[in-house]
Amino acid sequence: MAVVRDLRVLLRFQGFRRLLAVRLLSQGADGVFQVALAAYVVFSPERQTSAAAIASAMAVLLLPYSLVGPFAGAFLDRWRRRQIFLYGNLLRALMACATALLIFGRVPDGFLFAAALCVTAVNRFVLAGLSAALPRVVDAERLVVANSLSPTAGTLAATAGGGLAFLVRLFVADSDAAVVLVGAALYLCAALASLRIAKDLLGPDRAAAPSRLATALRECARDLVAGVRHLAAPERREAARALTAMALMRFCYGAMLVMVLMLCRYALTSSTEEGLALLGTALGVSGAGFFAAAVLTPWAAGRLGPGRWILVCSAVAAVLVPALGLPFATGPLLAGAFVLGLSTQGAKIATDTIVQSTVEDAFRGRIFSVYDVLFNVAFVGAAGVAALMLPPDGRSVPLVVTIAVIYGTVAASIARFDRQ
Repeated sequence: MAVVRDLRVLLRFQGFRRLLAVRLLSQGADGVFQVALAAYVVFSPERQTSAAAIASAMAVLLLPYSLVGPFAGAFLDRWRRRQIFLYGNLLRALMACATALLIFGRVPDGFLFAAALCVTAVNRFVLAGLSAALPRVVDAERLVVANSLSPTAGTLAATAGGGLAFLVRLFVADSDAAVVLVGAALYLCAALASLRIAKDLLGPDRAAAPSRLATALRECARDLVAGVRHLAAPERREAARALTAMALMRFCYGAMLVMVLMLCRYALTSSTEEGLALLGTALGVSGAGFFAAAVLTPWAAGRLGPGRWILVCSAVAAVLVPALGLPFATGPLLAGAFVLGLSTQGAKIATDTIVQSTVEDAFRGRIFSVYDVLFNVAFVGAAGVAALMLPPDGRSVPLVVTIAVIYGTVAASIARFDRQ
């Protein structure tokens, strides 16, 4: 297979191998941590979860750091990215242990969300740093392939981490706290793996002199404005359009995820254990879609161009989401999970490539941080809209139709820009 051949070529780069190891361990830990929280918040037998409760949890976890997220990018362009991976994963391991203790102690949800909020905050630094560092470990000729395989491998690792969480619950301990501790161990492994990378290999090239906190924040604000101006330049309009399209597609993905959670919890299963198992199956099928995107995107983006590949992904989703979503049945639901995984990850790979190819290295960290903020805001907004539209059992024809219309609008907009 071409994807196997491409991976073998990339693995010849020592820096890529080591950066990939950090990504796999880190995002695998994310998958474990997220499934453990979902099981505790959504699928606990003593809880009667609603779409509004899910939306509130997403808002608590993501929105505060959407406000400070752009500043993270400015710091990313000042700090050694290797050190971010080291200390970021160490901090996440510590906070995951604290979260496990809170779950074990059955404390109020506010304390649990605060601990999870810290893990999510550091995650913004780590993921943005991984994307910003990728061009430092592969050459320009192989950047598209690296963008296809590396983030997709990370997503598959997160999916595998979710599967590991299910296995721990089934065969080791029926305890969400125990699952969170497994995630903490993986975060620690990711920190140790980052020590194999040279401190200065991942950049950035420009090192900022130490300064007081207030001065650093003012400098970060100026750097952020410069980054936005850099993105708004005429020669980088393609990157701005790709980011906008990706944010809208992320909105659609978030709304569908909330609907799937409610369907698995109430409409399609008769117990919380069955609901959690169905959710795990859906995530696994979606992971297969991510893998398919990794295989198809280098070929499709090479023939069509990354922008037109985003058009194809959004158009396919616009057609198949209502066809597979409106029956509200298990089989079509799983097929839809595959389609969403393929279309969303295919568009993301293309967007990453466009941004990395058009944004200069000195600005790349803050642009990817803005990218993450757009993801968070779109995801939380989608959860809020889903909470307003979803009935208690999760079946909502208007929501599925709305998502299809948004996908179609993205495809039509890209087609219009392409003609211009």
